[in-house]
Amino acid sequence: MINAQDIKIGTCIRMDGKLYFCIDFLHVKPGKGNTFMRTKLKDVVNGYVLERRFNIGEKLEDVRVERRPYQYLYQEGEDYMFMNQETFDQIPIAHDLINGVDFLLEGQVVDVVSDASTETVLYADMPIKVQMKVTYTEPGLKGDTATNTLKPATVESGATVRVPLFINEGETIEIDTRDGSYVGRVKA
Repeated sequence: MINAQDIKIGTCIRMDGKLYFCIDFLHVKPGKGNTFMRTKLKDVVNGYVLERRFNIGEKLEDVRVERRPYQYLYQEGEDYMFMNQETFDQIPIAHDLINGVDFLLEGQVVDVVSDASTETVLYADMPIKVQMKVTYTEPGLKGDTATNTLKPATVESGATVRVPLFINEGETIEIDTRDGSYVGRVKA
């Protein structure tokens, strides 16, 4: 159990039978009345964000979580097989639990977050930025750099990313896995 004033970003708590991660908090001292904590909590299972107020001194059930690197091996139906980098144990992780799954390639290492007491996988996080080669896109025209127009491009994982007109097939680009947006061109 932890006190409400001990909540920080990244703290995991169990509330109403569900697990929540704190993504934002604010310690509020109003002119009148008691001090309280205003928090934003993200549901681990479905990703919903809710705002919740806790009085100072209120007891909350904390959950100890562990982050470990796992390497992606292969896909088996709807599950993705990962291998622990330290123990070489293999575990399946459902498609819904992987953030940025569209940009997952074989051999890539992701952070797997699990409940330390039950060893249940909560979710897997891809690196925020990944570099991928463009496998198909319409050819760009010389001098098409002045406008802010985007075109679709297919990358090596099979995902489609909107890129500027000057990007050509075979170039390597950097992609933000959180929203699938183009970050920039990688110079060779």
